[in-house]
Amino acid sequence: MKATFFITYIMVDGWAGIAAEVLRLVPLITFHLKNAFLVKTEQDRESAMDPGSLDFATSEPRIQLYFMLGHVYAPVTPFLLPFIVIFFGFAYLIFRHQIINVYNQQYESGGAFWPDVHGRVVMGLIISQILLMGLLSTRGTETSTLVLIAQPILTFWFHRYCKGLFESAFVKFPLQEAMVKDTLERAVEPNLNLRVYLQNAYVHPVFKDNDFEKPAAVDDEEENPLIKTTRHTRRGSKSESETGGC
Repeated sequence: MKATFFITYIMVDGWAGIAAEVLRLVPLITFHLKNAFLVKTEQDRESAMDPGSLDFATSEPRIQLYFMLGHVYAPVTPFLLPFIVIFFGFAYLIFRHQIINVYNQQYESGGAFWPDVHGRVVMGLIISQILLMGLLSTRGTETSTLVLIAQPILTFWFHRYCKGLFESAFVKFPLQEAMVKDTLERAVEPNLNLRVYLQNAYVHPVFKDNDFEKPAAVDDEEENPLIKTTRHTRRGSKSESETGGC
């Protein structure tokens, strides 16, 4: 009965949700309504056609839920796994297409979601292994249960190893990016008094003094001058090597 419930849930919410993600009926209807009643200028039309960005607050937890269901119910009801595999296959194709060709990227997190996602995936693995040991112990296979005790320990050790090896790359700001940012800041605002700026940096604009001047934004590509930095890319280094070779 539990397997039937979750199979129905995956088909109704998962498969149908993926199909709704491709169709995007709500944004389509919203666009036509805005185009018929609210659009007056070309700027209004562009605003009405804005597809928005991917909502990580709802999409990413839902995918993790299905991943957890696959781990937990794999030892108990393996019949559930094909439905989850089909969901992840379609989800990979569709979300990849939507992220590349449809949605606008509002910000770059630099992989900041990775530590949380990796921790929850490993937690799902540990729960699945504990459930498998409990299931085997009820079937009279105590020897196999004793052998499987090492699995949660090795999985937790693998989690700690990956966390110590990769977490700093997603949590801490790279020194190279910080150096580029400081170079641009010195070029745009050479006389910037950082201590005075930080005194009112986190104060609401209503409570700031009128004579307080906000420094120019160092992240605006249109207003900032072109500053040569020491940052190199593979494409740039390749072109330079080809030019030098010629």
